[in-house]
Amino acid sequence: MFDSGVGGLSVLAEVRQLLPDAPVIYAADNAGLPYGTKTEAEIAARVAGLLGRMTERFRPRLVCIACNTASTIALGMVRDVLEIPIVGTVPAIKPAAAMTRTGTIGLLGTAATIRQGYVDRLEAEFAADKRLLRAAAPELVEAAERKLRGKPVDPAIYERAAAALRQQPGGDRIDTVVLACTHFPLVEDELARAFGPDVRFVHGAQGIARRIAALTAGQSFARSKPDLALFTRNEAQLAELAPALQRHGLLEIEVF
Repeated sequence: MFDSGVGGLSVLAEVRQLLPDAPVIYAADNAGLPYGTKTEAEIAARVAGLLGRMTERFRPRLVCIACNTASTIALGMVRDVLEIPIVGTVPAIKPAAAMTRTGTIGLLGTAATIRQGYVDRLEAEFAADKRLLRAAAPELVEAAERKLRGKPVDPAIYERAAAALRQQPGGDRIDTVVLACTHFPLVEDELARAFGPDVRFVHGAQGIARRIAALTAGQSFARSKPDLALFTRNEAQLAELAPALQRHGLLEIEVF
């Protein structure tokens, strides 16, 4: 499982529910964090290069890009390069369109994700008769990273994310919000307080887990050593993440 940071743990939690015996390497490109401020070319080259080297070393049976930004930009390139199943992460616009009662959906993502043509195509296919309002909320990535490290987070960050959608024309009618970054479900409770009780949230983690389970159906799993959290840069803050990683079954930390 690959992400720019710890956001993909929201996906891993769902995978554990369906495949508790599956050995996992969770790879976090903390040296490249955040992805949302990078160009498409930078993200595509970085993700494809890292996953190429990681799969060569670890020989996984499947790769999950547990990152919306990386998936919307680099998924096709990675599938062209690697000869194993690749599961991506895309904004959950389809289920949001089915859930909304007012017909107005909010989408929170990184700046790189919300401007992608991929999102335009999802909107055209699944929400053409709805109103989709998008907002970049880069502060939420840092908020999720800080929360998992047990550090304090300014509540105003969540208020600003809500306001970025609410203050757009028609934003007062939003009743469903797509969390289009895997970091964001980690702070869903805080976002719920900022948006109020009339807003529901949707993200794709359960669907991704089901897809991984389907692609590995009938396969046997054997865990020969503890599951690994792999980082691309050594930093003092990695020790702060150890308790959160252990809660997700990642008992060892290594720098790639």
